[in-house]
Formats: sequence, structure tokens, C-alpha cells
Amino acid sequence: MVRRTTFKTLSLLTLLLAVSVGAAARQGGEAQKSLYARLGGYDAVAAVVDDFVGRLIADKQFERFFAGHSNDSKKRIRQHIVDQFCAAAGGPCAYTGRTMRASHEGLGISEAEWDAAAKHLVAALDKFKVGEREKKELLDFVTAQKADIVEKK
Repeated sequence: MVRRTTFKTLSLLTLLLAVSVGAAARQGGEAQKSLYARLGGYDAVAAVVDDFVGRLIADKQFERFFAGHSNDSKKRIRQHIVDQFCAAAGGPCAYTGRTMRASHEGLGISEAEWDAAAKHLVAALDKFKVGEREKKELLDFVTAQKADIVEKK
């Protein structure tokens, strides 16, 4: 009788341990997913970038940056941003564009223009209900590029 009780107790403890280890592994797996996976993959990154670039192009404040660009050139800019965000988030993309400094040098981008562009990016992320953690990680990457983009304080 004592053996059966001990066996049942051990079985129950083993089952509880297995359930709690499985739950911890699932939580740990979520924490270990790449930013790319947590954002929703390529299509989700592309959707955010499409919205972001559309906002920039539509904003009169940024008109001078897109004037003279063909639709094809605008699509290429968009693709470079998708590739850069995808790669930075741990996705399978490869960014093949120029450095941020080389791409933006001579444009005279001001602090105010940087702030306005950042607001457009945040609005695009919010539109697609990107989580706060993921939004922060992506914005941290973008902010790390600021010194190479902004020329006027």
C-alpha cells in the first residue's frame, strides 16, 4: 500500500515537473525567437516599410528627397529599407546597399527631419500593432544609424 502511494506521488510529481518544464521551455522559446520572427517575418516587415515609405513620400517636408526619383528608384529605396530592417532583425535578407553615411551624405538632413521621419516610422509600426518590445528593438537599430544620417543639428 505504501509503495502504491509513493509510486502515485512520484508519478504526480514527475507529471507536474514535466508540465512546468514544458511551459518554461515554451516561454523561453518565445524569448529566444529573433526579432524578425516576432515581427511576423518578411511580409510583416515589408508591410511596415511600405507604409513608412509611403508616409515619407506623401509628406511635403520630405519632398526634396524624392523629387526627381522615378517610381522604380523609389521602389529600390523601399527594397533597401526592407532588406536592411529584415537583416537587422535577424531575418534571412542581405542588405546590399551603401553605408548609411554614403547614402545620406550631402542631403543635409536635419535633426527636425530625423524626428519627423522617426514619427512616421512609429506611426507605421503602430498601424500594424507591433509590440512595444519589438518596436523598441527596431527603433534602437534605426537610432544607431542616426549619426551617419543627420548632418545638421
